[in-house]
Formats: sequence, structure tokens, C-alpha cells
Amino acid sequence: LIKISIENPSCLWGRVVWGSGADTKTTDHYNNMLSQMNLFYHDVTQDLRKLKPTSLEEGQVCVVYWAAIKSWCRAVVESIYMDSISSQACCRLVDHGERLVISLDQIRLAVPNFLQLPFWVRKFHLAGIKPTTLQVSVFEEKAELIRSSQWDSSATLYLHNLLQASTQTEAVLLESESDSTSLELYLTVGNIKICVNEDLVAKKFAYYSRDSADSGGLDEWERLPVMLSSSILTQTVSTASNKLTTQSQPRPGKYRNRTAHRCSFEVKNSSSVTTLPSFQVFVLLCYVQALNSPDDVFTRFTVLFVLVLSSGFSQVPPSDPSSSGILVHSAFPVEPCSSMADAPITDALRLVLGRKQYSTLSTADRYSWPAVARGCNTVIVSHNADQPLSYLPPLLTHILLNSIFASVTSSSGPIAVLLCPGWEKVQEVFDLLEESNVARSLHPVSVLLGIGKDEAKAFKIPKNCLLLVTTPFSLGRLLSCHSFLFLRLYHLVLDEADQLFTLAPDQMVSILQHFRKVTSSEISSCPQQLVAIAKRWTSHMEGLLANHMPYPCIVIAVPQEAAFYGNIQQITLMTLESSKISVLLGALDFNPDVAQKTLIVANSAQEVEDVFKAVSNKSAFCLKIHEGLTHQFDFAIQQWRKDIGPGTHVILVTTNGCMKCLGIRDATCVVHCGFPTSPKLFGNRLFCMAENFRNLSEQGQRESCPYVARSVLLISERNTRHIVGILRYLGRTNALLPPELLSFAQGIHVAREDQKTNRPLCSYVKSFGVCRDSSLCPDRHRFISQLDQSDLPASGVIEVVPLYIKTASVFYGRIVKKEDSRFDIMSSEMTSYYADKKPLAKELLEGGLYAVQEDNVFHRVKIISVPDGHNCLFFSICVWYIDVGKEEEVKSYQVLHLPEQFHSLPGQAVEIIVCRVKPVDAENNWHPKVTRAISQKIRGLQHRGRAVLSLGNTVFVDPMVRVTQVPGVKTLINEYSIQSEILNTGMGISNPEHLDLLRALCQEGPSGSCKEAEHTSR
Repeated sequence: LIKISIENPSCLWGRVVWGSGADTKTTDHYNNMLSQMNLFYHDVTQDLRKLKPTSLEEGQVCVVYWAAIKSWCRAVVESIYMDSISSQACCRLVDHGERLVISLDQIRLAVPNFLQLPFWVRKFHLAGIKPTTLQVSVFEEKAELIRSSQWDSSATLYLHNLLQASTQTEAVLLESESDSTSLELYLTVGNIKICVNEDLVAKKFAYYSRDSADSGGLDEWERLPVMLSSSILTQTVSTASNKLTTQSQPRPGKYRNRTAHRCSFEVKNSSSVTTLPSFQVFVLLCYVQALNSPDDVFTRFTVLFVLVLSSGFSQVPPSDPSSSGILVHSAFPVEPCSSMADAPITDALRLVLGRKQYSTLSTADRYSWPAVARGCNTVIVSHNADQPLSYLPPLLTHILLNSIFASVTSSSGPIAVLLCPGWEKVQEVFDLLEESNVARSLHPVSVLLGIGKDEAKAFKIPKNCLLLVTTPFSLGRLLSCHSFLFLRLYHLVLDEADQLFTLAPDQMVSILQHFRKVTSSEISSCPQQLVAIAKRWTSHMEGLLANHMPYPCIVIAVPQEAAFYGNIQQITLMTLESSKISVLLGALDFNPDVAQKTLIVANSAQEVEDVFKAVSNKSAFCLKIHEGLTHQFDFAIQQWRKDIGPGTHVILVTTNGCMKCLGIRDATCVVHCGFPTSPKLFGNRLFCMAENFRNLSEQGQRESCPYVARSVLLISERNTRHIVGILRYLGRTNALLPPELLSFAQGIHVAREDQKTNRPLCSYVKSFGVCRDSSLCPDRHRFISQLDQSDLPASGVIEVVPLYIKTASVFYGRIVKKEDSRFDIMSSEMTSYYADKKPLAKELLEGGLYAVQEDNVFHRVKIISVPDGHNCLFFSICVWYIDVGKEEEVKSYQVLHLPEQFHSLPGQAVEIIVCRVKPVDAENNWHPKVTRAISQKIRGLQHRGRAVLSLGNTVFVDPMVRVTQVPGVKTLINEYSIQSEILNTGMGISNPEHLDLLRALCQEGPSGSCKEAEHTSR
């Protein structure tokens, strides 16, 4: 089928479809693309600065909004004109064959995903004819036809009328040129079939073109005009929306090999789309004509005046943070920075960010950096809150340009303290400060103090130190001994504030009390600033804002965390899928006392239709929008935004895709009829109530706020695989959860643990008795007798030699047995074998046993992985030292062939865990200096330990001591205990529950595992 619209006989725009079956399929493809384009370009969360073209050229493909069909369409720019008032472009809609004049501000870039389908409309022209026009000489009183470069409007009108009057239309497609395809058009009018090409020549609207068509004039008979009946031009002018039905289906690429192809046209009368120029097109053409007539000043002035009236004065509204899914509540206006170029930071810090490849500001950075750089109290909740670069540049800028000059010279001590949740984060922040070249001005110092006696009292802060990086525990110990050194504390930064309040609540209380005391007593021109950065909103931050942060700026870039901040009411309802709609209706209040706006979100267009049908029977104000109704976006949002009075309840049913396009932020209730399959999607739905969130930056709302925002979540049997994830979110709310939901989630948790049979037992469970985060840890947390049964001793005294110190309490080494000397014999034989020759391995295979020399010792190794590109001369491979227990990368040329005689002895390395010790200050990992101290003391030395439990290849000892024999006598003394050495560093504390937790873990295993555990322990 070919649908055509006609501008003139040399410009016919049409759609070509090969066969009726392919027509439906092709139409579906283009309709789907149109729907996706509407969803994408209507999305209010899109950054318009990225979608608007920086420059525009003729012939450029773009996307424009066509108000006639209320849709975004692909277009090609035909011409651009500018004046002192407006800038507009004339565009051809490449899928509709229409021309549109639009302001340059309303043009969007074409996303590559929307350019995969070819243009649906092609250009055709009547073959073999050229236009004529009538030339009248007043002086000679003579009229004759001459050649013309443009078609006369009467010829175009005549062609329109022919198509309207025809009952059957056929066409012969001829050769295809660069931008157009020629054709011969045949129409059946009444019972007479005529060739339009020939008829236009016969009516003297055209002449036959020749090879030398551009030279010479018409023949004498061609120049003679003819008298035609005026009735041929008096028919109503309307769009000929014609269809050409192809009789046979040619293969792609056959046009050039065939001189003609016969087509038939089915003419339809349609007036839905006009082909006559719009007012703006008319003005544009007049404007171009006026430019070609420089002497006609009046015409140019008139057209310019009309252009002003037609263009209007449209202005782009200012950037709204909520349109990007970010919540900004501030006591002061915040002007966001648009790029790194206008960010409020120094040039030196901008260079540092460039070296760190931090070249693009996140949405949170755009709003939080200006507030931090101005010295405002700021709370930032974002996904990248764990990156120090997300807050350090504006903070350092403010300190360097303001606080450092306003500090009180009579006082001493740091003017800024950065609190981090652990020693690893302290080291990361300190390294960044060293790289940022602020050391010359601020002299930053990192402080990590243990619980050793008088350690805090003996610590001295350098006099020139202005910036201190530490943990809440270390700062608490410093304040207890050196509080007078923190009397000019102007800046307090809480890095990962949610973790700080969870891990050290008591220390945070004392630190904030000291900061408030300093704030109220210190007289200075530099006001105090408190900055809190977090990934999650917690209840502690509400108290932080109320008691320690006057006039704050709150920036939350995570929609679901903004919902926690907004204190919405969460309701969870369990239902069967078959009765979901009835439960939904029961949760709605159709006669509210106050005005209500409810958004019901479904997961499909059919579900929208079903819900709308049920709700509309009970509510007079019910709207629906889904992917099949994108042309109704404007109408739906206009109805939604109308002011409503008390007792009115407006309900809108939509899908997830359309929800983003509507830009709703004033809903009072969101009903999740379709289950949200991700936290991000759940948060985006809740953010539709952003305007009804409480505002803690306003003093009045801190005391009392009418919390009307409500979220209703429907959970059915189809949502079982998402239960654990949604419970992780709901558990942070104060909502009452259905008991059956909790029990079901517990069952899922147990089932997931049972599926981890290919995972090792969690290292944190073995080392300390508990996992740091079992909900996210991929390892196993249950005892399975088949996997954890052990041949290692589970009781009694054993002799061990630690060879590889993994952490301060976890080692790998060998168990020494007096009656078993096989390993010593093998080591001696390997030394003798490789003393004479060192044959390199010919082929490196994963899982194979080889040898590697380290100093003067030869070790057996097993290859863990070989890189794909190992055909090169030198490459590295990952190996496991089966007698030492460490994993390392070695060069391929270091790997030696291991004879079969050295394969028989099993690997001797076992994991040795010292019980009843753990890191201080709720740290997850041991500090490197503790591990280093223990390694230097025990590595390679024989120790004696009492085995208390064994699981797999791991033996647990308590205690583990170094035993030394007094020279000359048989007396043995305990030189030191490893547990005591760890505790003496001040970085470790006793963990008395360790063994009890491990034994409880064994008893909680599957049926029969308890016996195995008891037998293993014995």
C-alpha cells in the first residue's frame, strides 16, 4: 500500500508497503516506535540540555512535537530563518509527509534508538513531464504557454480533484533517483481510464521533457493555450489520502533492475490531515519571498510583524529539581551549577577532579555543591555518598577561601573534622586530601586511636593541623583528654552519616554536644557548618536537623530515601491475584473529607483498562493513561492539575512508563496495583507525592505537619520472588507488616541459603561468629554436614606453623605431627631435584600442579586461572600455594614442571582461626598495622594451640601460644599468646560469644547435622 499526499505533480509523498500481511507488521513497528518516542520525549525527568541540539543545520534529522496528532515525530530540517525576535525552522515530518514550522527551542535531538527504522514516507514524482505556465504580454495583447520551474497551483488543484473523482487508481513505478522515485499514474474516472501524466500534457499543464529540456522553448503547438471548463477546478480542495496496492511483492533492491512496476491505487476521502500550508508555513514562504524583494520594504515589515504575532514569546521554565527525581528543601534559595565549569570550586581542585576522571556532576552535586561552598548546613543523600569527591571539593573551597582567614588566632587546634565510619574510609579520604594539594595550607592529619592505656592522652595533634580525619570512636577518646584543642571547630563533616549513627550512637551524641557547645560559645566571624552525607535516610538525621542544623539545605537524590524523609504512611495488603481489584477498591476512600489525588500504577495497558473500568463505576473523577493513549497525555495532566475542593477525589490509573511522562508530584496517595520490581521503580512511584512530603528545612513543619501522603502496596502470590527485596525496604518503615508476609519471607531466606551449596562458609562468620551483612553477602551462612565435615582435629593440643598471615586472627599454615614426616622428606627431595635442573612447564593448564621457586624454597602450586591471551611470550597466571595457603600472581616463566612423584602428597595448608578476638570500634576488618605486627611476630614459627572446633579445611584454636624450652632444662614456658598480642595493640577486643555462635550455627544445620557437629567437635 502507498499512502500519498500531494504538494505538486513533482512532489508526491507516500508510504510503500509490500503486501497486505507485511503492512500490518510494518505499521506495528512504526506505531511501537512512535509510542516509545512519546514516552521518551514526554519524560519530565530527562535533562533537556542534553536533548536540545547545540547547533542545527539543513538536512539534519531531529524530533519535533506535532500538535495536530499530539505526538513527537521524526523530522528533517529543510530551512532555518532567524531574526532579532525569534528563530524558527521549517521541518519535513519524514514519517507523515507533512511540513511544520517550529521554534528552535522546541526541537530535540534524535536518539539513535529511534533512527533504526527507515523513513516511512518517500518522495515520488510524475515521470517524463515538466510544468508550464501562461505568459501574458499586455503590450502585444498576446498569451502563450512557456516552460516553468514551478508547477502552477491550478495543475496541483486539478491533480487533487482527479484523485478525488477516481474510482480506481493504478501506478507504474519507474526508476528511483537520489531523493525521489518516478511513476506513471493511471486513474479510472467513471468508466474511462486516463494516464495522468498524459492528461496534464493534454490540458497544457505540462509538456513532455526531452534530453535537452533545459534549452530552447516549446514547440509552436505547445505554446498555444487551451480553453478549459472552469468546472475542473471548482471541486472542494482536500487531502487525497490515497492508497496504492501493489499487485506483486518485489524483493528489496529490485527497483534498479526493473524499469517499471505496476501498482493500483485505492482512493480514500480523508480530511483528517490538511496538506495546505499552515499559517506559519504561509508566513515563512512570505518571509522568504520578501527577502527576495529587497525593494518592497512594506512587505518585509508586514511579514516581520506577522512573524512576531505568530511566534509568541515562549520561555523555558527554570530548572525544577523534582523533575529530575531529586528533592531539595532549603531555607535559602539554591541556584544549581550546570557543569563542572561553573561549579563553585577552585581551579586547583578542578584539575584534581580531572585527574581523577570526575568530570561530570551528578544531580546531587549540582544542588549540594553551591550550598556546601556557601557554608550552609547541608544534608546530602545520594547513591555516590560513599565517594569523598562528592562533597570534598566545595568544602575545601569554602575552607580555603573563607574559614582559614577567619579563624581565631588565639585558639589552636583544627578548624575542620571529617568523621568516617572506619579506618579504611579514613585512609581513603586522607589520601585524597594529600593528592588535592591542600596539605600546604590545611596540613591534614589522620587519627586512629585504639583502646590502649593512655594512648589518647599521649597523642599530640600538630600545631599547624587545621583538618583532622578520624572516626567517631577516636574523636571521642581525643575529646575526653584534649577537648580544649577543639575550641575553634568550624566545620564538622559526617561521611556516611547513616553508618556513623548506627555504629557509634553514644560517641556521636557526645561529639555533637561538644560541637553545639563550641558553636554557642565561640565568637567569630566564621559561622559553624555541619555537613552530613549518607546513602540512606535514618531517624537519627531528623534529630540532627532539629537540634544541630539551623536553616539547613536538604538534598536527597534517591527517590525512595526521599519517601522516608517525607514520612509517608505505608500500608501493605496481602491478596490473591484474582481478588486484587476488589482489595484495591476497599483501600480507596471515595468520599474523603479533604481533597485527594490518588495515582494507581499498573504494570500493563490491559491492567490499566481493568482497574479503570472497576474504579470508574465508583468514582466520577477517574482518568486513565497507558502506552496506547499517548496522544491524551496533555488532556490527562490538564485534568489532574485542576484545583479541587474538599470532598473531591481525583483518581488516575497509569503504567510505569507513562508515569514518568506525566511529571506528577502532588499526589496524596499512590496505590501499587502492579508490583514494583525494583527499589528504583518503587521510589519513582513514591516521588509522585513529593509536594506532600514534610519539609524539615522549615521550622514550622518540624513541630507539626499534616502527613497526608500514603502508599498502598498490594502483594499477591505472583510477587514471591520480590518479597525479600521489598521487605528490606518496608522493614525500615514503622508500618505493621502482615505476619504471613514475614513468615513467607523467612521461608524464602532459608530456601536461598539452601541453594548456596556451591559457596564457601562466610569468612566473617568463621572469624567473628556473625556476618557483617547477611542480606547482601553471597557466601553461605548455614552449616551443611556434607560440605563442612572435617578430618582435622577438633579437640586437643596441636602444633601449627603459620606460613601466610591473612589477617590478625586468620592464618594459613601446616599442622606439625611428630609421627608424620612425609612433607619434610618431600621438601628435601624437591630441593635436590631442582638443584641440578629447573625444567620449565611446557603446557600450563588450569587445575594442574606445578612448582615455583621463592627465594631458596620450592613450593607446589596449583594453577587457578590462565589468561585468554596466554600465547604471548610473557604473561601472568594466578596460582594457589597448596602447602602455604596463599594465592598470588606469578610470571609464566617462573612456573616449573613438577614430576609425578611429588603429586601424591595432599596439600598441607590449613586455615587456622584464633577465637575470641575481634576488631575494636565495630570495624569489619583488622587494621593493617595489627596484621603486620602479628605477621612479623609469628610467621614461620611453630606454635601450640588447643583445637576447639573444625569445619572443612579450617581448625579453630583457643588459645594459641608460642612455647619455648628453657635452655639446659626440660621446662617449657609460654612466651606469648596471640590473643593477648592482638589485644595489646589496642585495636582488638575480646569476643566471648565467638565459639557459642559457631556451635549454634552447627546445631541449626539440616536434619542430622547436629550429630555431625557434635562428632566433629569431639
